[in-house]
Amino acid sequence: MMKYKEKINLKKQARLFPAYVLSILWSVFTLYVIGWIIAASLSTTREIFTGKLLQSGLHFKNFQTALVRNKALWNLLNSVIYTVPSCIFTILISAPAAYCLGRFKFKGNGLVLKAFLICLSIPQIMIIMPLFSIVNQLNLSGNRMTLIVIYTATAVPYTVYFLITFFRNIPSSFEESATIDGCSPVKCFWYIIFPLAQPALVTITIFNFIRFWNEYFIALIFANKPKMRPLGVGLYQTVQSMMNSGDWAGMFASVVIVFIPTVIIYIFLSERIISDVAAGGIKG
Repeated sequence: MMKYKEKINLKKQARLFPAYVLSILWSVFTLYVIGWIIAASLSTTREIFTGKLLQSGLHFKNFQTALVRNKALWNLLNSVIYTVPSCIFTILISAPAAYCLGRFKFKGNGLVLKAFLICLSIPQIMIIMPLFSIVNQLNLSGNRMTLIVIYTATAVPYTVYFLITFFRNIPSSFEESATIDGCSPVKCFWYIIFPLAQPALVTITIFNFIRFWNEYFIALIFANKPKMRPLGVGLYQTVQSMMNSGDWAGMFASVVIVFIPTVIIYIFLSERIISDVAAGGIKG
């Protein structure tokens, strides 16, 4: 059978040419910046100032300095402690809520959706002072669980709205078959609907992971003690101490340690994220 190649629409490609140029320039700029930071993290402070990166070879001891002396290893552990439970709790709360709001019609359904929408429209900086007052009144300051609860609560509205579209587009035949077999609505959700929504759950978990991992302002307020600092706050403290020590190489090594996890996630899961979001948008 003969295969016919699709003709290239030159006019359309010409209109898209400026977008292609901007995309290429932005990609080159981003790769250059990331490459320069990685090269600086493997160089000496003198080489960084003279612009002769990697002239004397690779200095992996900078990462040892960042992990031990700059306490990046401890900060990394704190980030994991804050991020992983927050992602899990957010899904456990948001998935059932999105399922109920997306699949069932009940009195007050629209009101609840509007309440979530209002929560999305409130800037985080506006809730910091009330949260700080509540945490102090309840004597919860200096507790890692406090930051996990705050992260979870602030991520629930966005996660619910993201998942509603996917739950609405799951065929109702699955639930009907489960009901005929004597499965309760709760079991139907956890054993049938929840696994079917895995692509959406994985995608939103990745978004939340990146958000929690890179979060700075809330962590600065509620986890600023030396033993509680996550990577972002720890990096800020490293920059402040670097002004006295002059260890620029160690600082750049700390920067690399901070952004490596998110870069790895984008590299290996970017296609899945794009495909899942596009599929949800088309179905919605």
